[in-house]
Amino acid sequence: MDAFTNKPFAGNPAGVCILSEHRDDSWMQNVAREMNLSETAFLNKSEDGFDLRWFTPSLEVDLCGHATLASAHILWENGIINQNEQARFHTRSGLLTAERKDEWIELDFPALPDKQVTVPKTLSKILGAKPRYVGKSRMDYIVEVDSEKTVRKMTPNASQLAELPFRGLIVTAPAASKPYDFVSRFFAPRVGIYEDPVTGSAHCCLGPYWQKRLGKNEFLAQQVSARGGILRVRVWGKRVKISGEAVTVLRAELRE
Repeated sequence: MDAFTNKPFAGNPAGVCILSEHRDDSWMQNVAREMNLSETAFLNKSEDGFDLRWFTPSLEVDLCGHATLASAHILWENGIINQNEQARFHTRSGLLTAERKDEWIELDFPALPDKQVTVPKTLSKILGAKPRYVGKSRMDYIVEVDSEKTVRKMTPNASQLAELPFRGLIVTAPAASKPYDFVSRFFAPRVGIYEDPVTGSAHCCLGPYWQKRLGKNEFLAQQVSARGGILRVRVWGKRVKISGEAVTVLRAELRE
């Protein structure tokens, strides 16, 4: 599936593997490596929804937005759950839910607010840009730069970025034009992804971040990677509602 887009070959591709039986971790990691996507999701039916796990080509991760969106999309599209039924996922990050909102899918994720930190001495050189602000959430660093243009043209040094102690780096700035409120990109070479095309989990940090700066709770966000993606973001207390669309581009059956 391509997530956070309404057309094929845009947004963020994710593999979704619906399992008929439990598989061990090494098998799932091998499948994710074979798919070679930023994340492959694995679904097992449980008593109250589905057990959901996410693997990059290198390792298992604690939270992934676009593969959760893709998982909900395929459950509804294939009639595994009813169109008006909430999708419920039991994950490393607790219970996550998804609901259909017309053509959009709304995810209910935990907020991951950041705290300001001292700028690492090497960061400006790695980014090729001077940060206005640097913060750290439970999972990632977030860097605000001066403009959308700076975000778009950035080409961080992957090997040096991978040496820094965090899952990934969120780079953001106010959007240059309406209807968007802010733009971002997400780099995660430490977990085997130089740049993730559209990152739902990063918006668990971006939502609270821009809530403080723009003084509102709802945003239209654009991730300005080469593929690009559109997200609706709503901060709701200690939760962040992240909405997007998804399309199926390929169906296959795994053979061992």
